[in-house]
Amino acid sequence: MGLHFAIILNPTANKGSALGRIDEIRTHMDLRNTDYQIHLTERPGHAMELAQEFVGNPGIAVIAAGGDGTCNEVINGLMTGIHRENPPIFGVIPVGRGNDFAFGADIPGELGDAIAQLLKEKPVKLDIGKVTGGDYPEGRWFGNGIGIGFDAVVGFEAARMKHVHGSMAYTLGALKTLAIYPTAPEVELSINGVISQIRPALISVMNGRRMGGSFYMAPDGDPHDGRLNWCHTNQGTRLKLLAAMAAYTKGTQSEREDTETGHATQISIRALKGILAVHADGETICKAGTKLDVIIEPGALRLIGSREF
Repeated sequence: MGLHFAIILNPTANKGSALGRIDEIRTHMDLRNTDYQIHLTERPGHAMELAQEFVGNPGIAVIAAGGDGTCNEVINGLMTGIHRENPPIFGVIPVGRGNDFAFGADIPGELGDAIAQLLKEKPVKLDIGKVTGGDYPEGRWFGNGIGIGFDAVVGFEAARMKHVHGSMAYTLGALKTLAIYPTAPEVELSINGVISQIRPALISVMNGRRMGGSFYMAPDGDPHDGRLNWCHTNQGTRLKLLAAMAAYTKGTQSEREDTETGHATQISIRALKGILAVHADGETICKAGTKLDVIIEPGALRLIGSREF
């Protein structure tokens, strides 16, 4: 295809270690005589602004070099307007902390392997989710997934751990949140128009497979199948919730009586009592929301760099 690779690199990703990977990225790109340029982000939201500049140019592949937050910003920049006839080309060089989107999209975790796959230039349609509500009444796009309730609070706690890296931060955040044990809201859940009332400790809606580096919220998730995976675990004792968390690390939560899973293209969640804490790809959507709508936009982007293609 002869693409130009616009690499948007977040130097603060993975507690700042991503900045030290620039020379390694350049070495791999130069060895293959690749047409590329590295653009460093300067502040939160800058990756989104940079990505917007490349929308509409079919000869450019926009690459997020960072973690899930960088991917999320680049995706939101590329989703400025939906280009169904010629979706933007998107790729990832995973140099972040959790890299859950890359994992779910079958992008190699090792930098050299990821770039080698990227340069094969074999794009595949990539679904993108959208959550509307909370602090984003106009909506926010996501590549990996959203967490509501316990899952979101865990993410907030993990983000505060400045000296803990990788999945360990999420695990410690889960233990801290379990100790706090916030009261679960009562919610009205509508899945493809089927309505139920539940009191969930957590709800996850996934396009990918994993959250927090080690929690398989959707073990059979597929970001190319045109649908979302959802799960919720009902409020119970601390011991039961701890057991549920252990099941999520193995991807066996569907076997539990307190957990339901399934697929959907449209989900609405309304708090009847209490509030909704929500994150999307690790980014805060709200800490005290009352209503969310979630949809999937099939094939909204074209992904390069997946192992499977």
